[in-house]
Amino acid sequence: MNLNILQSNTYDAIVVGSGISGGWAAMELCKKGLKTLLLERGRNVVHIKDYQTANLAPWEFEHGLNNTQEDIANDPIQCQVYNPATKQFFVRDQEHPYIQDKPFNWFRGYQVGGRSLTWGRQCYRWSDLDFEANLKDGIGVDWPIRYKDIKPWYDYVETFIGISGRKENLNQLPDGEFLPPMELNCIEKHLADSLKKNEEKRILTIARVANLTRGWNGRNPCMNRNLCERGCPYGGYFSTNSSTLPVAVDTGNLVLRPFSVVKEVLYDDQTQKATGVLVIDAITKEEIEFKSRVIFLNASTINTAAILLKSKSRRFPNGLGNDSGQLGHNLMDHHSSAGAFGIHGGFRDKYYKGRRPCGFLIARYRNLRENEQLNFLRGYNIQGRGERQNWHHRKNAIGFGADFKQTLTTPGPWQVWMGGWGECLPYYKNHISLDENETDRWGMPLVRVSFSFGDNERMMMEDIRHTSEQMLKSAGFEQVDGFIYDKPGGSTIHEMGTARMGNDPETSVLNAHNQIHSVKNVFVTDGSCMTSSACQNPSLTYMALTARACDFAVKQMTFGG
Repeated sequence: MNLNILQSNTYDAIVVGSGISGGWAAMELCKKGLKTLLLERGRNVVHIKDYQTANLAPWEFEHGLNNTQEDIANDPIQCQVYNPATKQFFVRDQEHPYIQDKPFNWFRGYQVGGRSLTWGRQCYRWSDLDFEANLKDGIGVDWPIRYKDIKPWYDYVETFIGISGRKENLNQLPDGEFLPPMELNCIEKHLADSLKKNEEKRILTIARVANLTRGWNGRNPCMNRNLCERGCPYGGYFSTNSSTLPVAVDTGNLVLRPFSVVKEVLYDDQTQKATGVLVIDAITKEEIEFKSRVIFLNASTINTAAILLKSKSRRFPNGLGNDSGQLGHNLMDHHSSAGAFGIHGGFRDKYYKGRRPCGFLIARYRNLRENEQLNFLRGYNIQGRGERQNWHHRKNAIGFGADFKQTLTTPGPWQVWMGGWGECLPYYKNHISLDENETDRWGMPLVRVSFSFGDNERMMMEDIRHTSEQMLKSAGFEQVDGFIYDKPGGSTIHEMGTARMGNDPETSVLNAHNQIHSVKNVFVTDGSCMTSSACQNPSLTYMALTARACDFAVKQMTFGG
């Protein structure tokens, strides 16, 4: 891989961030012939070589898969999602502080590949139910695109990354270009059959995931190890490192520069275009200017907004492209705090083999029709899993000897856990900003995050708990226990918003092609571009929007736009 910097520091394109959307931007621009600089603020991670924990057993870690008290003290945010096998793919909280004006979990992976190495891999299309929701409800601003605009790009992305799934012919959850689906186990099939019998509009299907069920585009099929977040040496799931980056490298058009912290986007008042970016070398702290004709910002929702807010000039005293005053606002994250759990007494003669790396999905079934008379807008999907209890559920049991060992190793009853992934409305008050006094180790202002769920989200959580309990009880489950965990924002790791798309430059930051309204050679295609959140996992939409914007950007450059 070419890690050297060209002498002139001048490129056709610069991409900031190497995660899911940044990797796509780099690949698409390189394939279209643009000499492209890919900037990553963290270290390099080489596919396979740097997945050092991928094949380790739990007992090969000093403390098993348990975080230490030191981890908990030093990384109070990140240790909520990492363990000793995945710690290397998350930042250290003390090295990368931020300010929580209201509680918000900001989980980050600063390395080549970003969070594409640790994402949940669930891939669902949006429908016009989602793209038309803001206009219909009079909330936020209208999306400048509809499903017909992005459908060809969903097709394009899916056929490259490889998504396993089953077609269900649902208007609210469009089918895609799928590889053969993974299989539900017996308790999940039982729940699915119960829903068909008792709930006309509720469909339980296997999760649609970027895990390969057969070899695809030079990558090997998923081995059902369920160790995805350690990095997959087989390339069995989509990541920047296994998929988009190798293609970009093979073009000969890519220069990758890790340890590059983008300080600001540079703007020329005369041409009314961005000229490049100013980078701080993360190790030496040297400032370096890189120039390009077009810039794609894909640093993730919060960091992209922070970069734009820091990019001030005479023309943009409040941040690049911030004529509307919306930059940094309308931060969203799905809530996933509510659901239910239950135990089933049947199917004792059945077990399952392997470690399927996904659960099931019950597609959105609320507010699909007019006049449902619910006390909340929008909807949610249910994600869950069914399994037999094992020794983990009895690890605190008291006993000794052969009988105790037999008790531990005998499979327990079947159980199902299910939780709702719910839409969060775009509230202007939920925002990020830059602190005026505190700075990080590179001298840049710390990010402040202010976020809270509103009444609409809380009422939706109550409905999730109630309907989840109802579905389990109707299917014959016992000891059904509904819950609302009350997790803070950021916990679902689906943060989005802060530089929304829209038709009107006075109320939005980006246009229908993900361009900054007033700076036509800067594109934003990560989660910050989202105008609403829907309830589907959003990464597939980021990828489709990125491929679409790259196609438009290159055509614009070709024809002198």
